[in-house]
Amino acid sequence: MTLRGVVLAGGKGTRLGELTKVTNKHLLPVGPYPMVYYPLKKLTGLGIQEVLLVSGTEHMGDFVELLGSGRGHGCNMTYRVQDEAGGIAQALGLAAHFCTGSRCLVILGDNIFLDPLGPFLAAAGEHADSAWVALKRVHDPKRYGVAELKDGKVIGIEEKPERPKSDYAVAGIYLYPPDVFEVIKTLKPSRRGELEITAVNQYYVRTRRLGYTVLDGYWTDAGTLESLAVANQLVRQDPPRF
Repeated sequence: MTLRGVVLAGGKGTRLGELTKVTNKHLLPVGPYPMVYYPLKKLTGLGIQEVLLVSGTEHMGDFVELLGSGRGHGCNMTYRVQDEAGGIAQALGLAAHFCTGSRCLVILGDNIFLDPLGPFLAAAGEHADSAWVALKRVHDPKRYGVAELKDGKVIGIEEKPERPKSDYAVAGIYLYPPDVFEVIKTLKPSRRGELEITAVNQYYVRTRRLGYTVLDGYWTDAGTLESLAVANQLVRQDPPRF
């Protein structure tokens, strides 16, 4: 089965205040590169040659100007516009035609992490019909989707729980089989009015088709002023491996 890459780079970046007044957060610098380079390099580092980038209407032209056809990154870039902020799962739904018949490796555009994705892909490759997520132990699991584990399996996922059942956060790295787009069609908006990626992952938990790989090295999102500063520090000290 073929594999296609998807980078989700939408959202308003409101938690970054003045920094995102005139630009998309994924275009902000992290170390020597714009933030969006990191997920893209993770995908191309696996040999993925077809990559889709999803972003909002305001800054899509900036992404096209920065990344162009993808030739400079060894891939073919495709672009889709998310007209309104409707959640991660809604953004992924825009990749349905692009990913027809393929598994898709999805990375949130503000995820900065050390590990190359070869081991993640190798583990998932043994379970072609399953979805696969990256997990990372964190000190503040209430901020994230949290995986409940038992006997080496994910038995539940909760979004930003008050009482987390583990300290394993679901990092923004997901591999889905082709039926994910049928799953997205069945979702109802959450209380936030969005289609939640946690609901997609919960479907695969219920059908016993969700596997995971734990990231060994550092991982952070870069969506707040604090985490953006942390991401810059981590990347300078120990650059991500692609």
